[in-house]
Amino acid sequence: MGVRHSLIIGLLALIGATLAWVYWDALIGHAGTRLAGLALERVPESGVSNPVTAVLLNFRAYDTLLELAVLLAAILGIWSSGPEARGFLPAGPVLGALTSWVVPLLILAAGYLLWVGGHAPGGAFQAGALLGAAGVVLRLSGEPSAGLPPLPWLRVGIGLGVLIFTLTGLALMALGQGFLTYPAASAKWLILMIETAATLSIGATLAAAYLAGEPVPARSTTQQPGGTRP
Repeated sequence: MGVRHSLIIGLLALIGATLAWVYWDALIGHAGTRLAGLALERVPESGVSNPVTAVLLNFRAYDTLLELAVLLAAILGIWSSGPEARGFLPAGPVLGALTSWVVPLLILAAGYLLWVGGHAPGGAFQAGALLGAAGVVLRLSGEPSAGLPPLPWLRVGIGLGVLIFTLTGLALMALGQGFLTYPAASAKWLILMIETAATLSIGATLAAAYLAGEPVPARSTTQQPGGTRP
């Protein structure tokens, strides 16, 4: 037993040392222009002025598309576990009044972060997180659907980000460009369209994930009187 533990500790130490060496070599082991400098030089060609948005939605758009696909796979995994958990009791007057103020502000802030992401910190993931938070607040206040649309439309909304992202790339290929290689003249609006779809998709996915299962149609919901989430 002691030999096995020693071997495991030694293997982990070797892996850790290798990763530390790779990290150190990446930081100081190469002279010349760094990737960050190259990216900053190309920001004016990206269609946006925010370097983070330029990298996420233009220079490495493949990665962002895959991140949305991971979220889609995650919600499909949650739905495969069974129907949603029972909701909370309806909110009292204080929580109900607070919810009526907080949710619209979250939605408004999400819209602002989506628009401002082209030239300042913000973007689809931040905006989508606020929309998801609005859904969580509604669920906590006793709203059974967490503000989400009926299941058929919810499925469309959750897949919208991946769908628009992929269709945009295929359309650009059909027009003679590379996959997700935006023409300079239309890059800004293509990125905004993709980010809008991604925002809705991320918000719907996060709110749906909080339900802890596939939403049950309203006509078949069997909420027990006085029941709360286990």
